[in-house]
Amino acid sequence: MKALIKIGGTLLDTAESRQRLASEIARAVEQGLNAVVVHGGGKQMTRFLAERGIESRFINGLRVTTPEVLDGVLKVLAGSVNQELVAAFVACGAWAVGLSGMDALLTEARPMSEELGAVGKPVASDHRLLGLLMDHGYLPVVACLAGDRQGRFYNVNADQMAASVACAMQAEKLFFLTDVDGVRGDGGVVHSTLSLDACRDLIDSGVASGGMRAKLESAIEAIQRGVAEVVIAPGAVAGVIQKLLEGEPLGTRLLAGVGVRLNG
Repeated sequence: MKALIKIGGTLLDTAESRQRLASEIARAVEQGLNAVVVHGGGKQMTRFLAERGIESRFINGLRVTTPEVLDGVLKVLAGSVNQELVAAFVACGAWAVGLSGMDALLTEARPMSEELGAVGKPVASDHRLLGLLMDHGYLPVVACLAGDRQGRFYNVNADQMAASVACAMQAEKLFFLTDVDGVRGDGGVVHSTLSLDACRDLIDSGVASGGMRAKLESAIEAIQRGVAEVVIAPGAVAGVIQKLLEGEPLGTRLLAGVGVRLNG
């Protein structure tokens, strides 16, 4: 089975959390899972910029990326956050390889708007490098940084990048590991299962906004392009990877053509 596992930056902010997730993913890979990891790092980026007196500005949830901010993206997302996660995998015996979307143009992006600066939207991902690495026993760990054919870097939303890479590698499953319990409705109850139409309703009504809106939009794209199942799950739960692979009820599952069901 092929799976794309996206880890939110908040879950990578402590060595203990990194090591636990790395251990769980490494165990699943050892048992036969073909996995690619994509990670964020927004919390770490905000802290890095604040320490240097650089204001973090956002438009519709996207970080305005000036040349100074892009330099931080290179140093933090593709640098310290990526390598600390790779090191956690290596400590578990997994042969992890740190990458960004610029490597072999793994993920190509185009600029979204002049106002956002060097923020890009993924337009294509190439599975060949990932396939070569997985075929030889390596675990790709990809930072949410993309490029273009002119060699320009783009800061990209990690959820969008995860969906793009999942589709390119023809993953059966896409797991978004986050710091919330799942997708909540307007009553605050976590949905255990959502159809694509229900996802669109949550977006259109404004109930799903900010980071959750980005996850749902990315999930819809992934399912429409062939990913069989997307799960938005709390990454802080012990054993989360095994639970998700075994289909245990955890977080919110998105499947093409299913209805809405609320926990409880």
